[in-house]
Amino acid sequence: MSMHTTHSTLSSLVDRALAGNQRPLEFYLREQSRLPGTRANLELVLDFSYLLAALMPEHSDEVRPFLDYLVSTENKKVVGNTPTEFVVLCGLVAYGACAAVRPGWRSEVFELLERYACSTCWRVREGVATAFQRLLGAAPQDTMNFLILLASQGNYLQQRAAVASVAEPHLLNSPDIIYMAMDIQQIVLERLHASPANDRKREDFRVLRQALGYTLSVITAASPTKGFAHMRDCTTWNDADINWILRENLKKKRLAKFTDYTEELNRLLA
Repeated sequence: MSMHTTHSTLSSLVDRALAGNQRPLEFYLREQSRLPGTRANLELVLDFSYLLAALMPEHSDEVRPFLDYLVSTENKKVVGNTPTEFVVLCGLVAYGACAAVRPGWRSEVFELLERYACSTCWRVREGVATAFQRLLGAAPQDTMNFLILLASQGNYLQQRAAVASVAEPHLLNSPDIIYMAMDIQQIVLERLHASPANDRKREDFRVLRQALGYTLSVITAASPTKGFAHMRDCTTWNDADINWILRENLKKKRLAKFTDYTEELNRLLA
């Protein structure tokens, strides 16, 4: 199916869904999800979100209940690597895109994403981060403030959403944004360091640790002096999980050009 045909089909199905006939579009999303499989149809996720965002000026009243229908889990069990997971993923990313162009939606969408950050399905959690990134592009200050709240008060999976959402190079486009993104990483690292031993065996702790294994390098590449200084401070904590996070970030190609910093840290971690 060509890109033009795909977009034409999607647009037609969206029109029908906004008129109240939602099932054909839901069936199409399931059919085109590529799940189960190793890679979901992320192109369709983005196309769908852009299409709905473009319809917001004239059809926001119809878009809202339709998105609620897609993300609702009341009448369906969401299992990872399934078409059902893909439908929820599409709904969440579209919610972020639509709230980016409709300020009045943002506070409720922030709360929605906060809830779905706790999903057991990793693609749903990635959808939450993508939705937050769309909001960061449109309303950086409000979105950063909410992510700092998640980092400071959220559970492990909500903290994961905070660190992953800001770890996107193209969003780190001003000193203020970089500073707040760095602050989020620091808050979460300090909270992780304070985690009790029993928590460290839990799956949600492992998920957060895994995310921090790359997010720190993204922010550090945008602000090397501050980023490496914080990483150096972390080496003094004598925390095995923190040290694992530091080593994982030092492996990332984006930090390879900062040889003086990386060689010093590798010596401290040896």
